[in-house]
Parts: sequence; structure tokens; C-alpha cells
Amino acid sequence: MKIATYNVNGVNGRLPVLLRWLAETTPDIVCLQELKAPQEKFPEQAIIDAGYNAIWHGQKSWNGVAILARNKKITELDRILPGDDEDLQSRMIAAEIDGITVVCLYLPNGNPAPGPKFDYKLSWFKRFNKYAAKLLASGKPVVLAGDYNVIPTELDVYRPERWVDDALFRPETRVAFEELVSQGWTDALRKLYPGQTIYTFWDYFRNAYSRDAGLRIDHFLLSPALDARLVAAGVNREVRGWEKTSDHGPVWIEISE
Repeated sequence: MKIATYNVNGVNGRLPVLLRWLAETTPDIVCLQELKAPQEKFPEQAIIDAGYNAIWHGQKSWNGVAILARNKKITELDRILPGDDEDLQSRMIAAEIDGITVVCLYLPNGNPAPGPKFDYKLSWFKRFNKYAAKLLASGKPVVLAGDYNVIPTELDVYRPERWVDDALFRPETRVAFEELVSQGWTDALRKLYPGQTIYTFWDYFRNAYSRDAGLRIDHFLLSPALDARLVAAGVNREVRGWEKTSDHGPVWIEISE
């Protein structure tokens, strides 16, 4: 089974890219972030025509997450991260598919830091870590996939000295990510490629993609039950080079049935 995560950076504006990628790679389950579309503007029919069922949590102009499944039933579990009734941002959706709990997340960027946006990032992270701990305690197969807006280590960024004050790389952010992983989750790409430079995001500016000046901020964290089934992982880097594409590349894992 192939599971993928992709920050599309606007699901309607990038729809031709998304549909081409789905057709060429045929993932079984897909987590999408940054839909940038209200609930009623999600391109459901185009997704259905591509062979996928879908659930989504939209938001006008910003954020938004979705889970797609090819020829599989999707049972929605959650679409709001517990812990703050006043938080209306569409940043998480969770479902059960083929016995696997799939959590799609789009963690706050947090810039400029320090400041209110960074405070929100850390508070969201704290709430998410509590949510993740409960899922892990269930003992079920769980995958936490999405755009974490976290650069975990210096290996995960081109020229790390330029990012020391950025919310994605600040010590507080990295500690929160380490606390999450240390619950017992496996970073899928790092398990299979522990010392390799791997990026999932390349800025639109300064020819970042052609220079391979990227970041690894899109992650798969696996519960022990799924970690034991992990057989492959990678990044569809070439998609970042397509016309009118997202600044992220799709990331994928394969697990045994």
C-alpha cells in the first residue's frame, strides 16, 4: 500500500498538477494540505473522476486539509484538534482506512518569531502531541502525515545557518518535534535514509529548486504497528519541476499489507 502526503498550495489552482501526479503514481491514500479553498469549493467531482473518495476540511483562502483513498472506504474520525474551542483554523483531519488511522495535518508556520503566530504554533504543537499520544496508546496502526513546518535537524535544510531565527528551525520548534517523536513514533524517511540529504520543499525564489536549496518539512511518523510494515519511502521530487506546481514535492511511503 502506498500512502502519500502533498502540500498542494491551492487545490484548485494546482488541480492539473494534482491530477497528473495521481494518474502517474496512483497512491492508495493521499493526505493533502493547504487547500486554500472553502468547504464548498473543493473539487470533489474531479477527484472522484480520478478514482478517489475524499473527505476534506476547507477554509477560505488559507489552510485546509483532505484525505483521499483510491477504491477504499474512508471513515472520518476527527476534523478538529481538541483543546481549544476558539481555534477555527482547518489544520487537521483524521480517518480510518483499511484498519489504519490516518491523520493529515498542516502545522502552523509560526513566523515571524517570536510573536503571536509563533505562540500559536507552539500551542497547536502541544495540543497535537497530546492527541498523538492518545492514538499511540491505542496500539493501532497510525500514520501522522503532513506538512509539519518543522526542520528537525541541520541535515534537513540547505545552509542551516540562514534559518536559525526562523520559526521552522527555532529550538522550541525542534524540541516540540523531538518530544512528539520520542513518544514512540518512527520518522519513516529518516529510518530508511538516516544520513542522506532529502528535501520536500523548495522556495519559488532564488532558483531554489534548480540549486536544490531545500528543506525537509513534510514528514511521515509511524506507530510501531506500521513501522514494522514499512518497506519503502521517497519524494516525487520531479513534480516540483512541473509547470504551475506547488513549492512542495509529494512524499510517499509503502507499507506491506
